[in-house]
Amino acid sequence: MIPATFNKLLAKVRKLRTHLIFAQFGSSYSTTSRLSNQIAKPHKRNILLMGPPGAGKTCVGRIVGQRLGMPVIDIDDDVLERTWGMSVADKLSEIGGDGFIEEEGKAVCNFTATGSVISLTGSNPLHSDAMQHLKKSGLVLYLDVVTEDIIQRLSQMKVNRIVGQDAGVSMREILQYRKQFYEKWLDARVLCGTGDSVEDVADKVLRTLGRYEDSESEMFISTRSQMSSDPKFFSDVVIEGLAPDGGLYVPKKGFPKLEPSEWLRISSMPYAMRAVAILENCIHPVDVSPVELSTMVQRAYGQNFANQSVVPLRHLTDHQHILELFHGPTGSFKDLALQLMPQLFAHCLPQMCNYLILVATSGDTGSAVLNGFRNLKDSDRERIGVLVFFPEKGVSEIQKLQMTGFQEGNAKSMSVLSDFDFCQRSIKRMFGDSSLMGHLAVEYATVLSTANSINWARLLPQVVYHCSAYLDLLRNRTLMFGDPIDVCIPTGNFGNAMSALYAKQMGIPIRKVICASNHNCIISDFITSGEYDLRNRKLLVSNSPAIDILKSSNLERFIHYVSDGDGTLVQDLFLNLEKDNFFKVSETLRQKINLEVQAGWCSEDDCLRAIHEVHKTTGYIMDTHTAIGKVVADRMHDKTCPLVLCSTAHHGKFAPAVLEALQCQNIPQDPVEQLDQLCTIGGREQMHEALLKCMRDSRDPSHKICQADFDELAEEVETMIQDSFLRVQ
Repeated sequence: MIPATFNKLLAKVRKLRTHLIFAQFGSSYSTTSRLSNQIAKPHKRNILLMGPPGAGKTCVGRIVGQRLGMPVIDIDDDVLERTWGMSVADKLSEIGGDGFIEEEGKAVCNFTATGSVISLTGSNPLHSDAMQHLKKSGLVLYLDVVTEDIIQRLSQMKVNRIVGQDAGVSMREILQYRKQFYEKWLDARVLCGTGDSVEDVADKVLRTLGRYEDSESEMFISTRSQMSSDPKFFSDVVIEGLAPDGGLYVPKKGFPKLEPSEWLRISSMPYAMRAVAILENCIHPVDVSPVELSTMVQRAYGQNFANQSVVPLRHLTDHQHILELFHGPTGSFKDLALQLMPQLFAHCLPQMCNYLILVATSGDTGSAVLNGFRNLKDSDRERIGVLVFFPEKGVSEIQKLQMTGFQEGNAKSMSVLSDFDFCQRSIKRMFGDSSLMGHLAVEYATVLSTANSINWARLLPQVVYHCSAYLDLLRNRTLMFGDPIDVCIPTGNFGNAMSALYAKQMGIPIRKVICASNHNCIISDFITSGEYDLRNRKLLVSNSPAIDILKSSNLERFIHYVSDGDGTLVQDLFLNLEKDNFFKVSETLRQKINLEVQAGWCSEDDCLRAIHEVHKTTGYIMDTHTAIGKVVADRMHDKTCPLVLCSTAHHGKFAPAVLEALQCQNIPQDPVEQLDQLCTIGGREQMHEALLKCMRDSRDPSHKICQADFDELAEEVETMIQDSFLRVQ
């Protein structure tokens, strides 16, 4: 629970951001019905339509102006030609491309208007001073039209060359070159599908404008309440992590649903661009602007992943496809979220406090968090620290070495002589301890937060790769849009499964999510019976430690989702769980659960057998978690549609178990030798080079080991704060 004074500070920061955004087009900030207020008073600002030649800016501008009752200005016809006293074509012929851009920029800088829909030229964004002048007067909407549509329209208009297109440069090449300038200046994107009419685009412009001006509608609520008296927005929930009532944050209105034409458009993009296009719909620009979001995404996925596809989808056998989520720097699916989440976190933070991120991990999250926050800018690392708790005997040796390599500066890890559930429960208890939180805030100007999947910014990026898997099948012509798929996910905390359901809510045709468990099958038992029963159940060590979890945090989001947002029910169920280690849902709700999710589990022997059989028949080496998914999918999937099997970790992270499964004799004790042996079996192309380098660079494996005592962990938190941040005098 974050102190009330800090919540007020967050609200002021967000309000200031909104003031600044709306100040750029001359309107005053209002917390009530922003859309109706702005549309009703159009003289307050301009709407600027930006895009390449042939994007339809002029035609769309006329429709938008008519619907909003605003005057329409076309820069070509109403500004340039009137200023020059000649046609744009004649001016271009007279002075050439470079001179044209400069003269065009001067004319635009001398132009002023208010309360108008303004259709820019395709080359306006190439002149920095002109765009800065225009942006001061209004909101820039980028008509992001399919390149093939642009080329076809220009051909019909008999336009074979545009400003800046040198001899030998194709139309496609110059359009691609110009995209960087459109991306630089946009305030909001209007993503156009193949074949969209001008009326379709005009409708999208109005929806985009409405969303931009009505940020108050994109609120978040706790899973344990119907409505919060204190409005929460994206920047708030990223920082707070856990809601004050102990629930998890979810968007009040759910996820936006994209149109099929938009999904078809996104399918042609590389992964980073897919992420931008999808996340722009989920994060309001008041919290993170599209330009800032694009910069963060490119930094997260540009150079940090070993595979150019970031999350390649490989055909395994028949109807099964493996989604490889382990090509990030630490070799697990957690990298997909934790290369981006720290940047979102740092962006949303007020500047006047320190922040300590507490993380409980069953293996993979720890190293991914430590790596992600280490890669922040120096100025952010000075005020953000990370402390990871992991079970001493509940992770693989390689996972442990990945984490214990972080023992200096603002990123540290330590183990606990207990299991993951104790680590997670202790962190939640710290957040709920108002005395502890107040002490840290007053004494050290430090606020605690979390990077576990209970944090919305951790879960949200995972939605992207489930969407991307379907789009790859679409691009590979395995299916047509609208054809269903099933997804099988090895799960313990239910975050990965929940993100697949959110992808479904966005319009991806996922029929069923199949949850796969090891012998710690609490999720499987619940989905089958409707009973969540922790009584007399002990956590069992397994070869798949990332899902060795009994208290599944994100199950709370799932019950909220499947119960149509019944916060009272969720609160009652999870208070019962805390009190009695048990709850049971109604038969009606259990049936609704089974419409969305199926579940199964497999034994340790079945897991190892699957690794051996898949390698024997295909040459592909799975890790232990993927193998559990494979076993459960083989048992439960009806084979009437493609199945995407999420491979959540590289097999090298669990080398001893994988080598045992492959029936290797005399398995070495040294992790580097284990990885070398796997490399010999699977070939260099199947090895994770960053993981191998990490093991070779590992020096002293010693690390702090804590007793299973809450007070001791709380003391370690305070010590970490003292070591990381200056004490307030």
